Amino acid sequence: MKTTFLPVLTTLGLAIAFSSTAAAAETVLRASHQFPKGDVRDEMVQMIADEVAKADVGLNVQVYPAESLFGAKEQWSALVRGRLDMTALPLDYASGRQPEFSATLMPGLVRNHERAQRLNDSKFMDMIKQVINDAGARVLSDAWLAGGFVSDVRCITSPDTVKGQTLRAAGPAFDEMLATAGASIASMPSSEIYTAMQTGVLDGANTSSGSLVSYRIYEQSDCLTAPGENALWFMYEPILISQQSWEKLNEQQQQALTAAGEKAEAWFSKQAADLDQELVDVYKQNGVEVVSMSPEDFQAWLDVAKQSSYKTFAEKVPNGQALIDAALAVE
Repeated sequence: MKTTFLPVLTTLGLAIAFSSTAAAAETVLRASHQFPKGDVRDEMVQMIADEVAKADVGLNVQVYPAESLFGAKEQWSALVRGRLDMTALPLDYASGRQPEFSATLMPGLVRNHERAQRLNDSKFMDMIKQVINDAGARVLSDAWLAGGFVSDVRCITSPDTVKGQTLRAAGPAFDEMLATAGASIASMPSSEIYTAMQTGVLDGANTSSGSLVSYRIYEQSDCLTAPGENALWFMYEPILISQQSWEKLNEQQQQALTAAGEKAEAWFSKQAADLDQELVDVYKQNGVEVVSMSPEDFQAWLDVAKQSSYKTFAEKVPNGQALIDAALAVE
């Protein structure tokens, strides 16, 4: 009996040992972001994780949504220092460390989704990605989100409509433009807008279409200024990987991650405009007034921006004017 079962036990032992070795050899990447489950940026990261798993290259991407691993403003620093492997990041959040990133949330620079797609293949984006690479990260997926304004005081259309309102803007360029138009500014990540409007810290805010829905900000809003054809607010929110983490992967794993990032980007590009329509639908369903900016409103804001945030960016940021010129050169 012993000799009968010994080969079986030996085989079983080898199988267990092999399984343990394979599990130990698997590389785990931690992907963190601020967005709740179901947000389009969460879905992009999860798609990358799923595609990498299908590739079966010994790579596992673990996704930590809703600031469950790092806070919204902590992710860039963690990423470039190698403490975090991947993130979905509104890039302008890192403009305090990399001031060039403010160009990716410059008022009126993008205006519509078609132009955003053209920017992805431009000298402008080459310059931005060089800054990302030099800082210690690399892009897996490009993503531009349109956005709008909400307020519980009055609809925000022309510059004079923000006077006296305390608003959240996503970055220095919008902060300066809105302040020049007469608004007071309170800075915070989009994940804090709901509570700030609920408690009266904010009268209104601007953020992406995705965040305006996924954070349920309609529950605290009386009026939405939807992106429409004259979207003043567009933000670059790529999926990034730490260069330190990238260099630890073998060639097969890098190829699988690159392919997964390209698939997520292609999927998102088809969703982007739909997010704007979903935004309008959800806000109307919840009894919020919905307006949009006219071409005249857009131009009035652009004039304010050029006198304030554009001017400051060109004067104080390395290659600031060159970045603006490169973006404006895209037809």
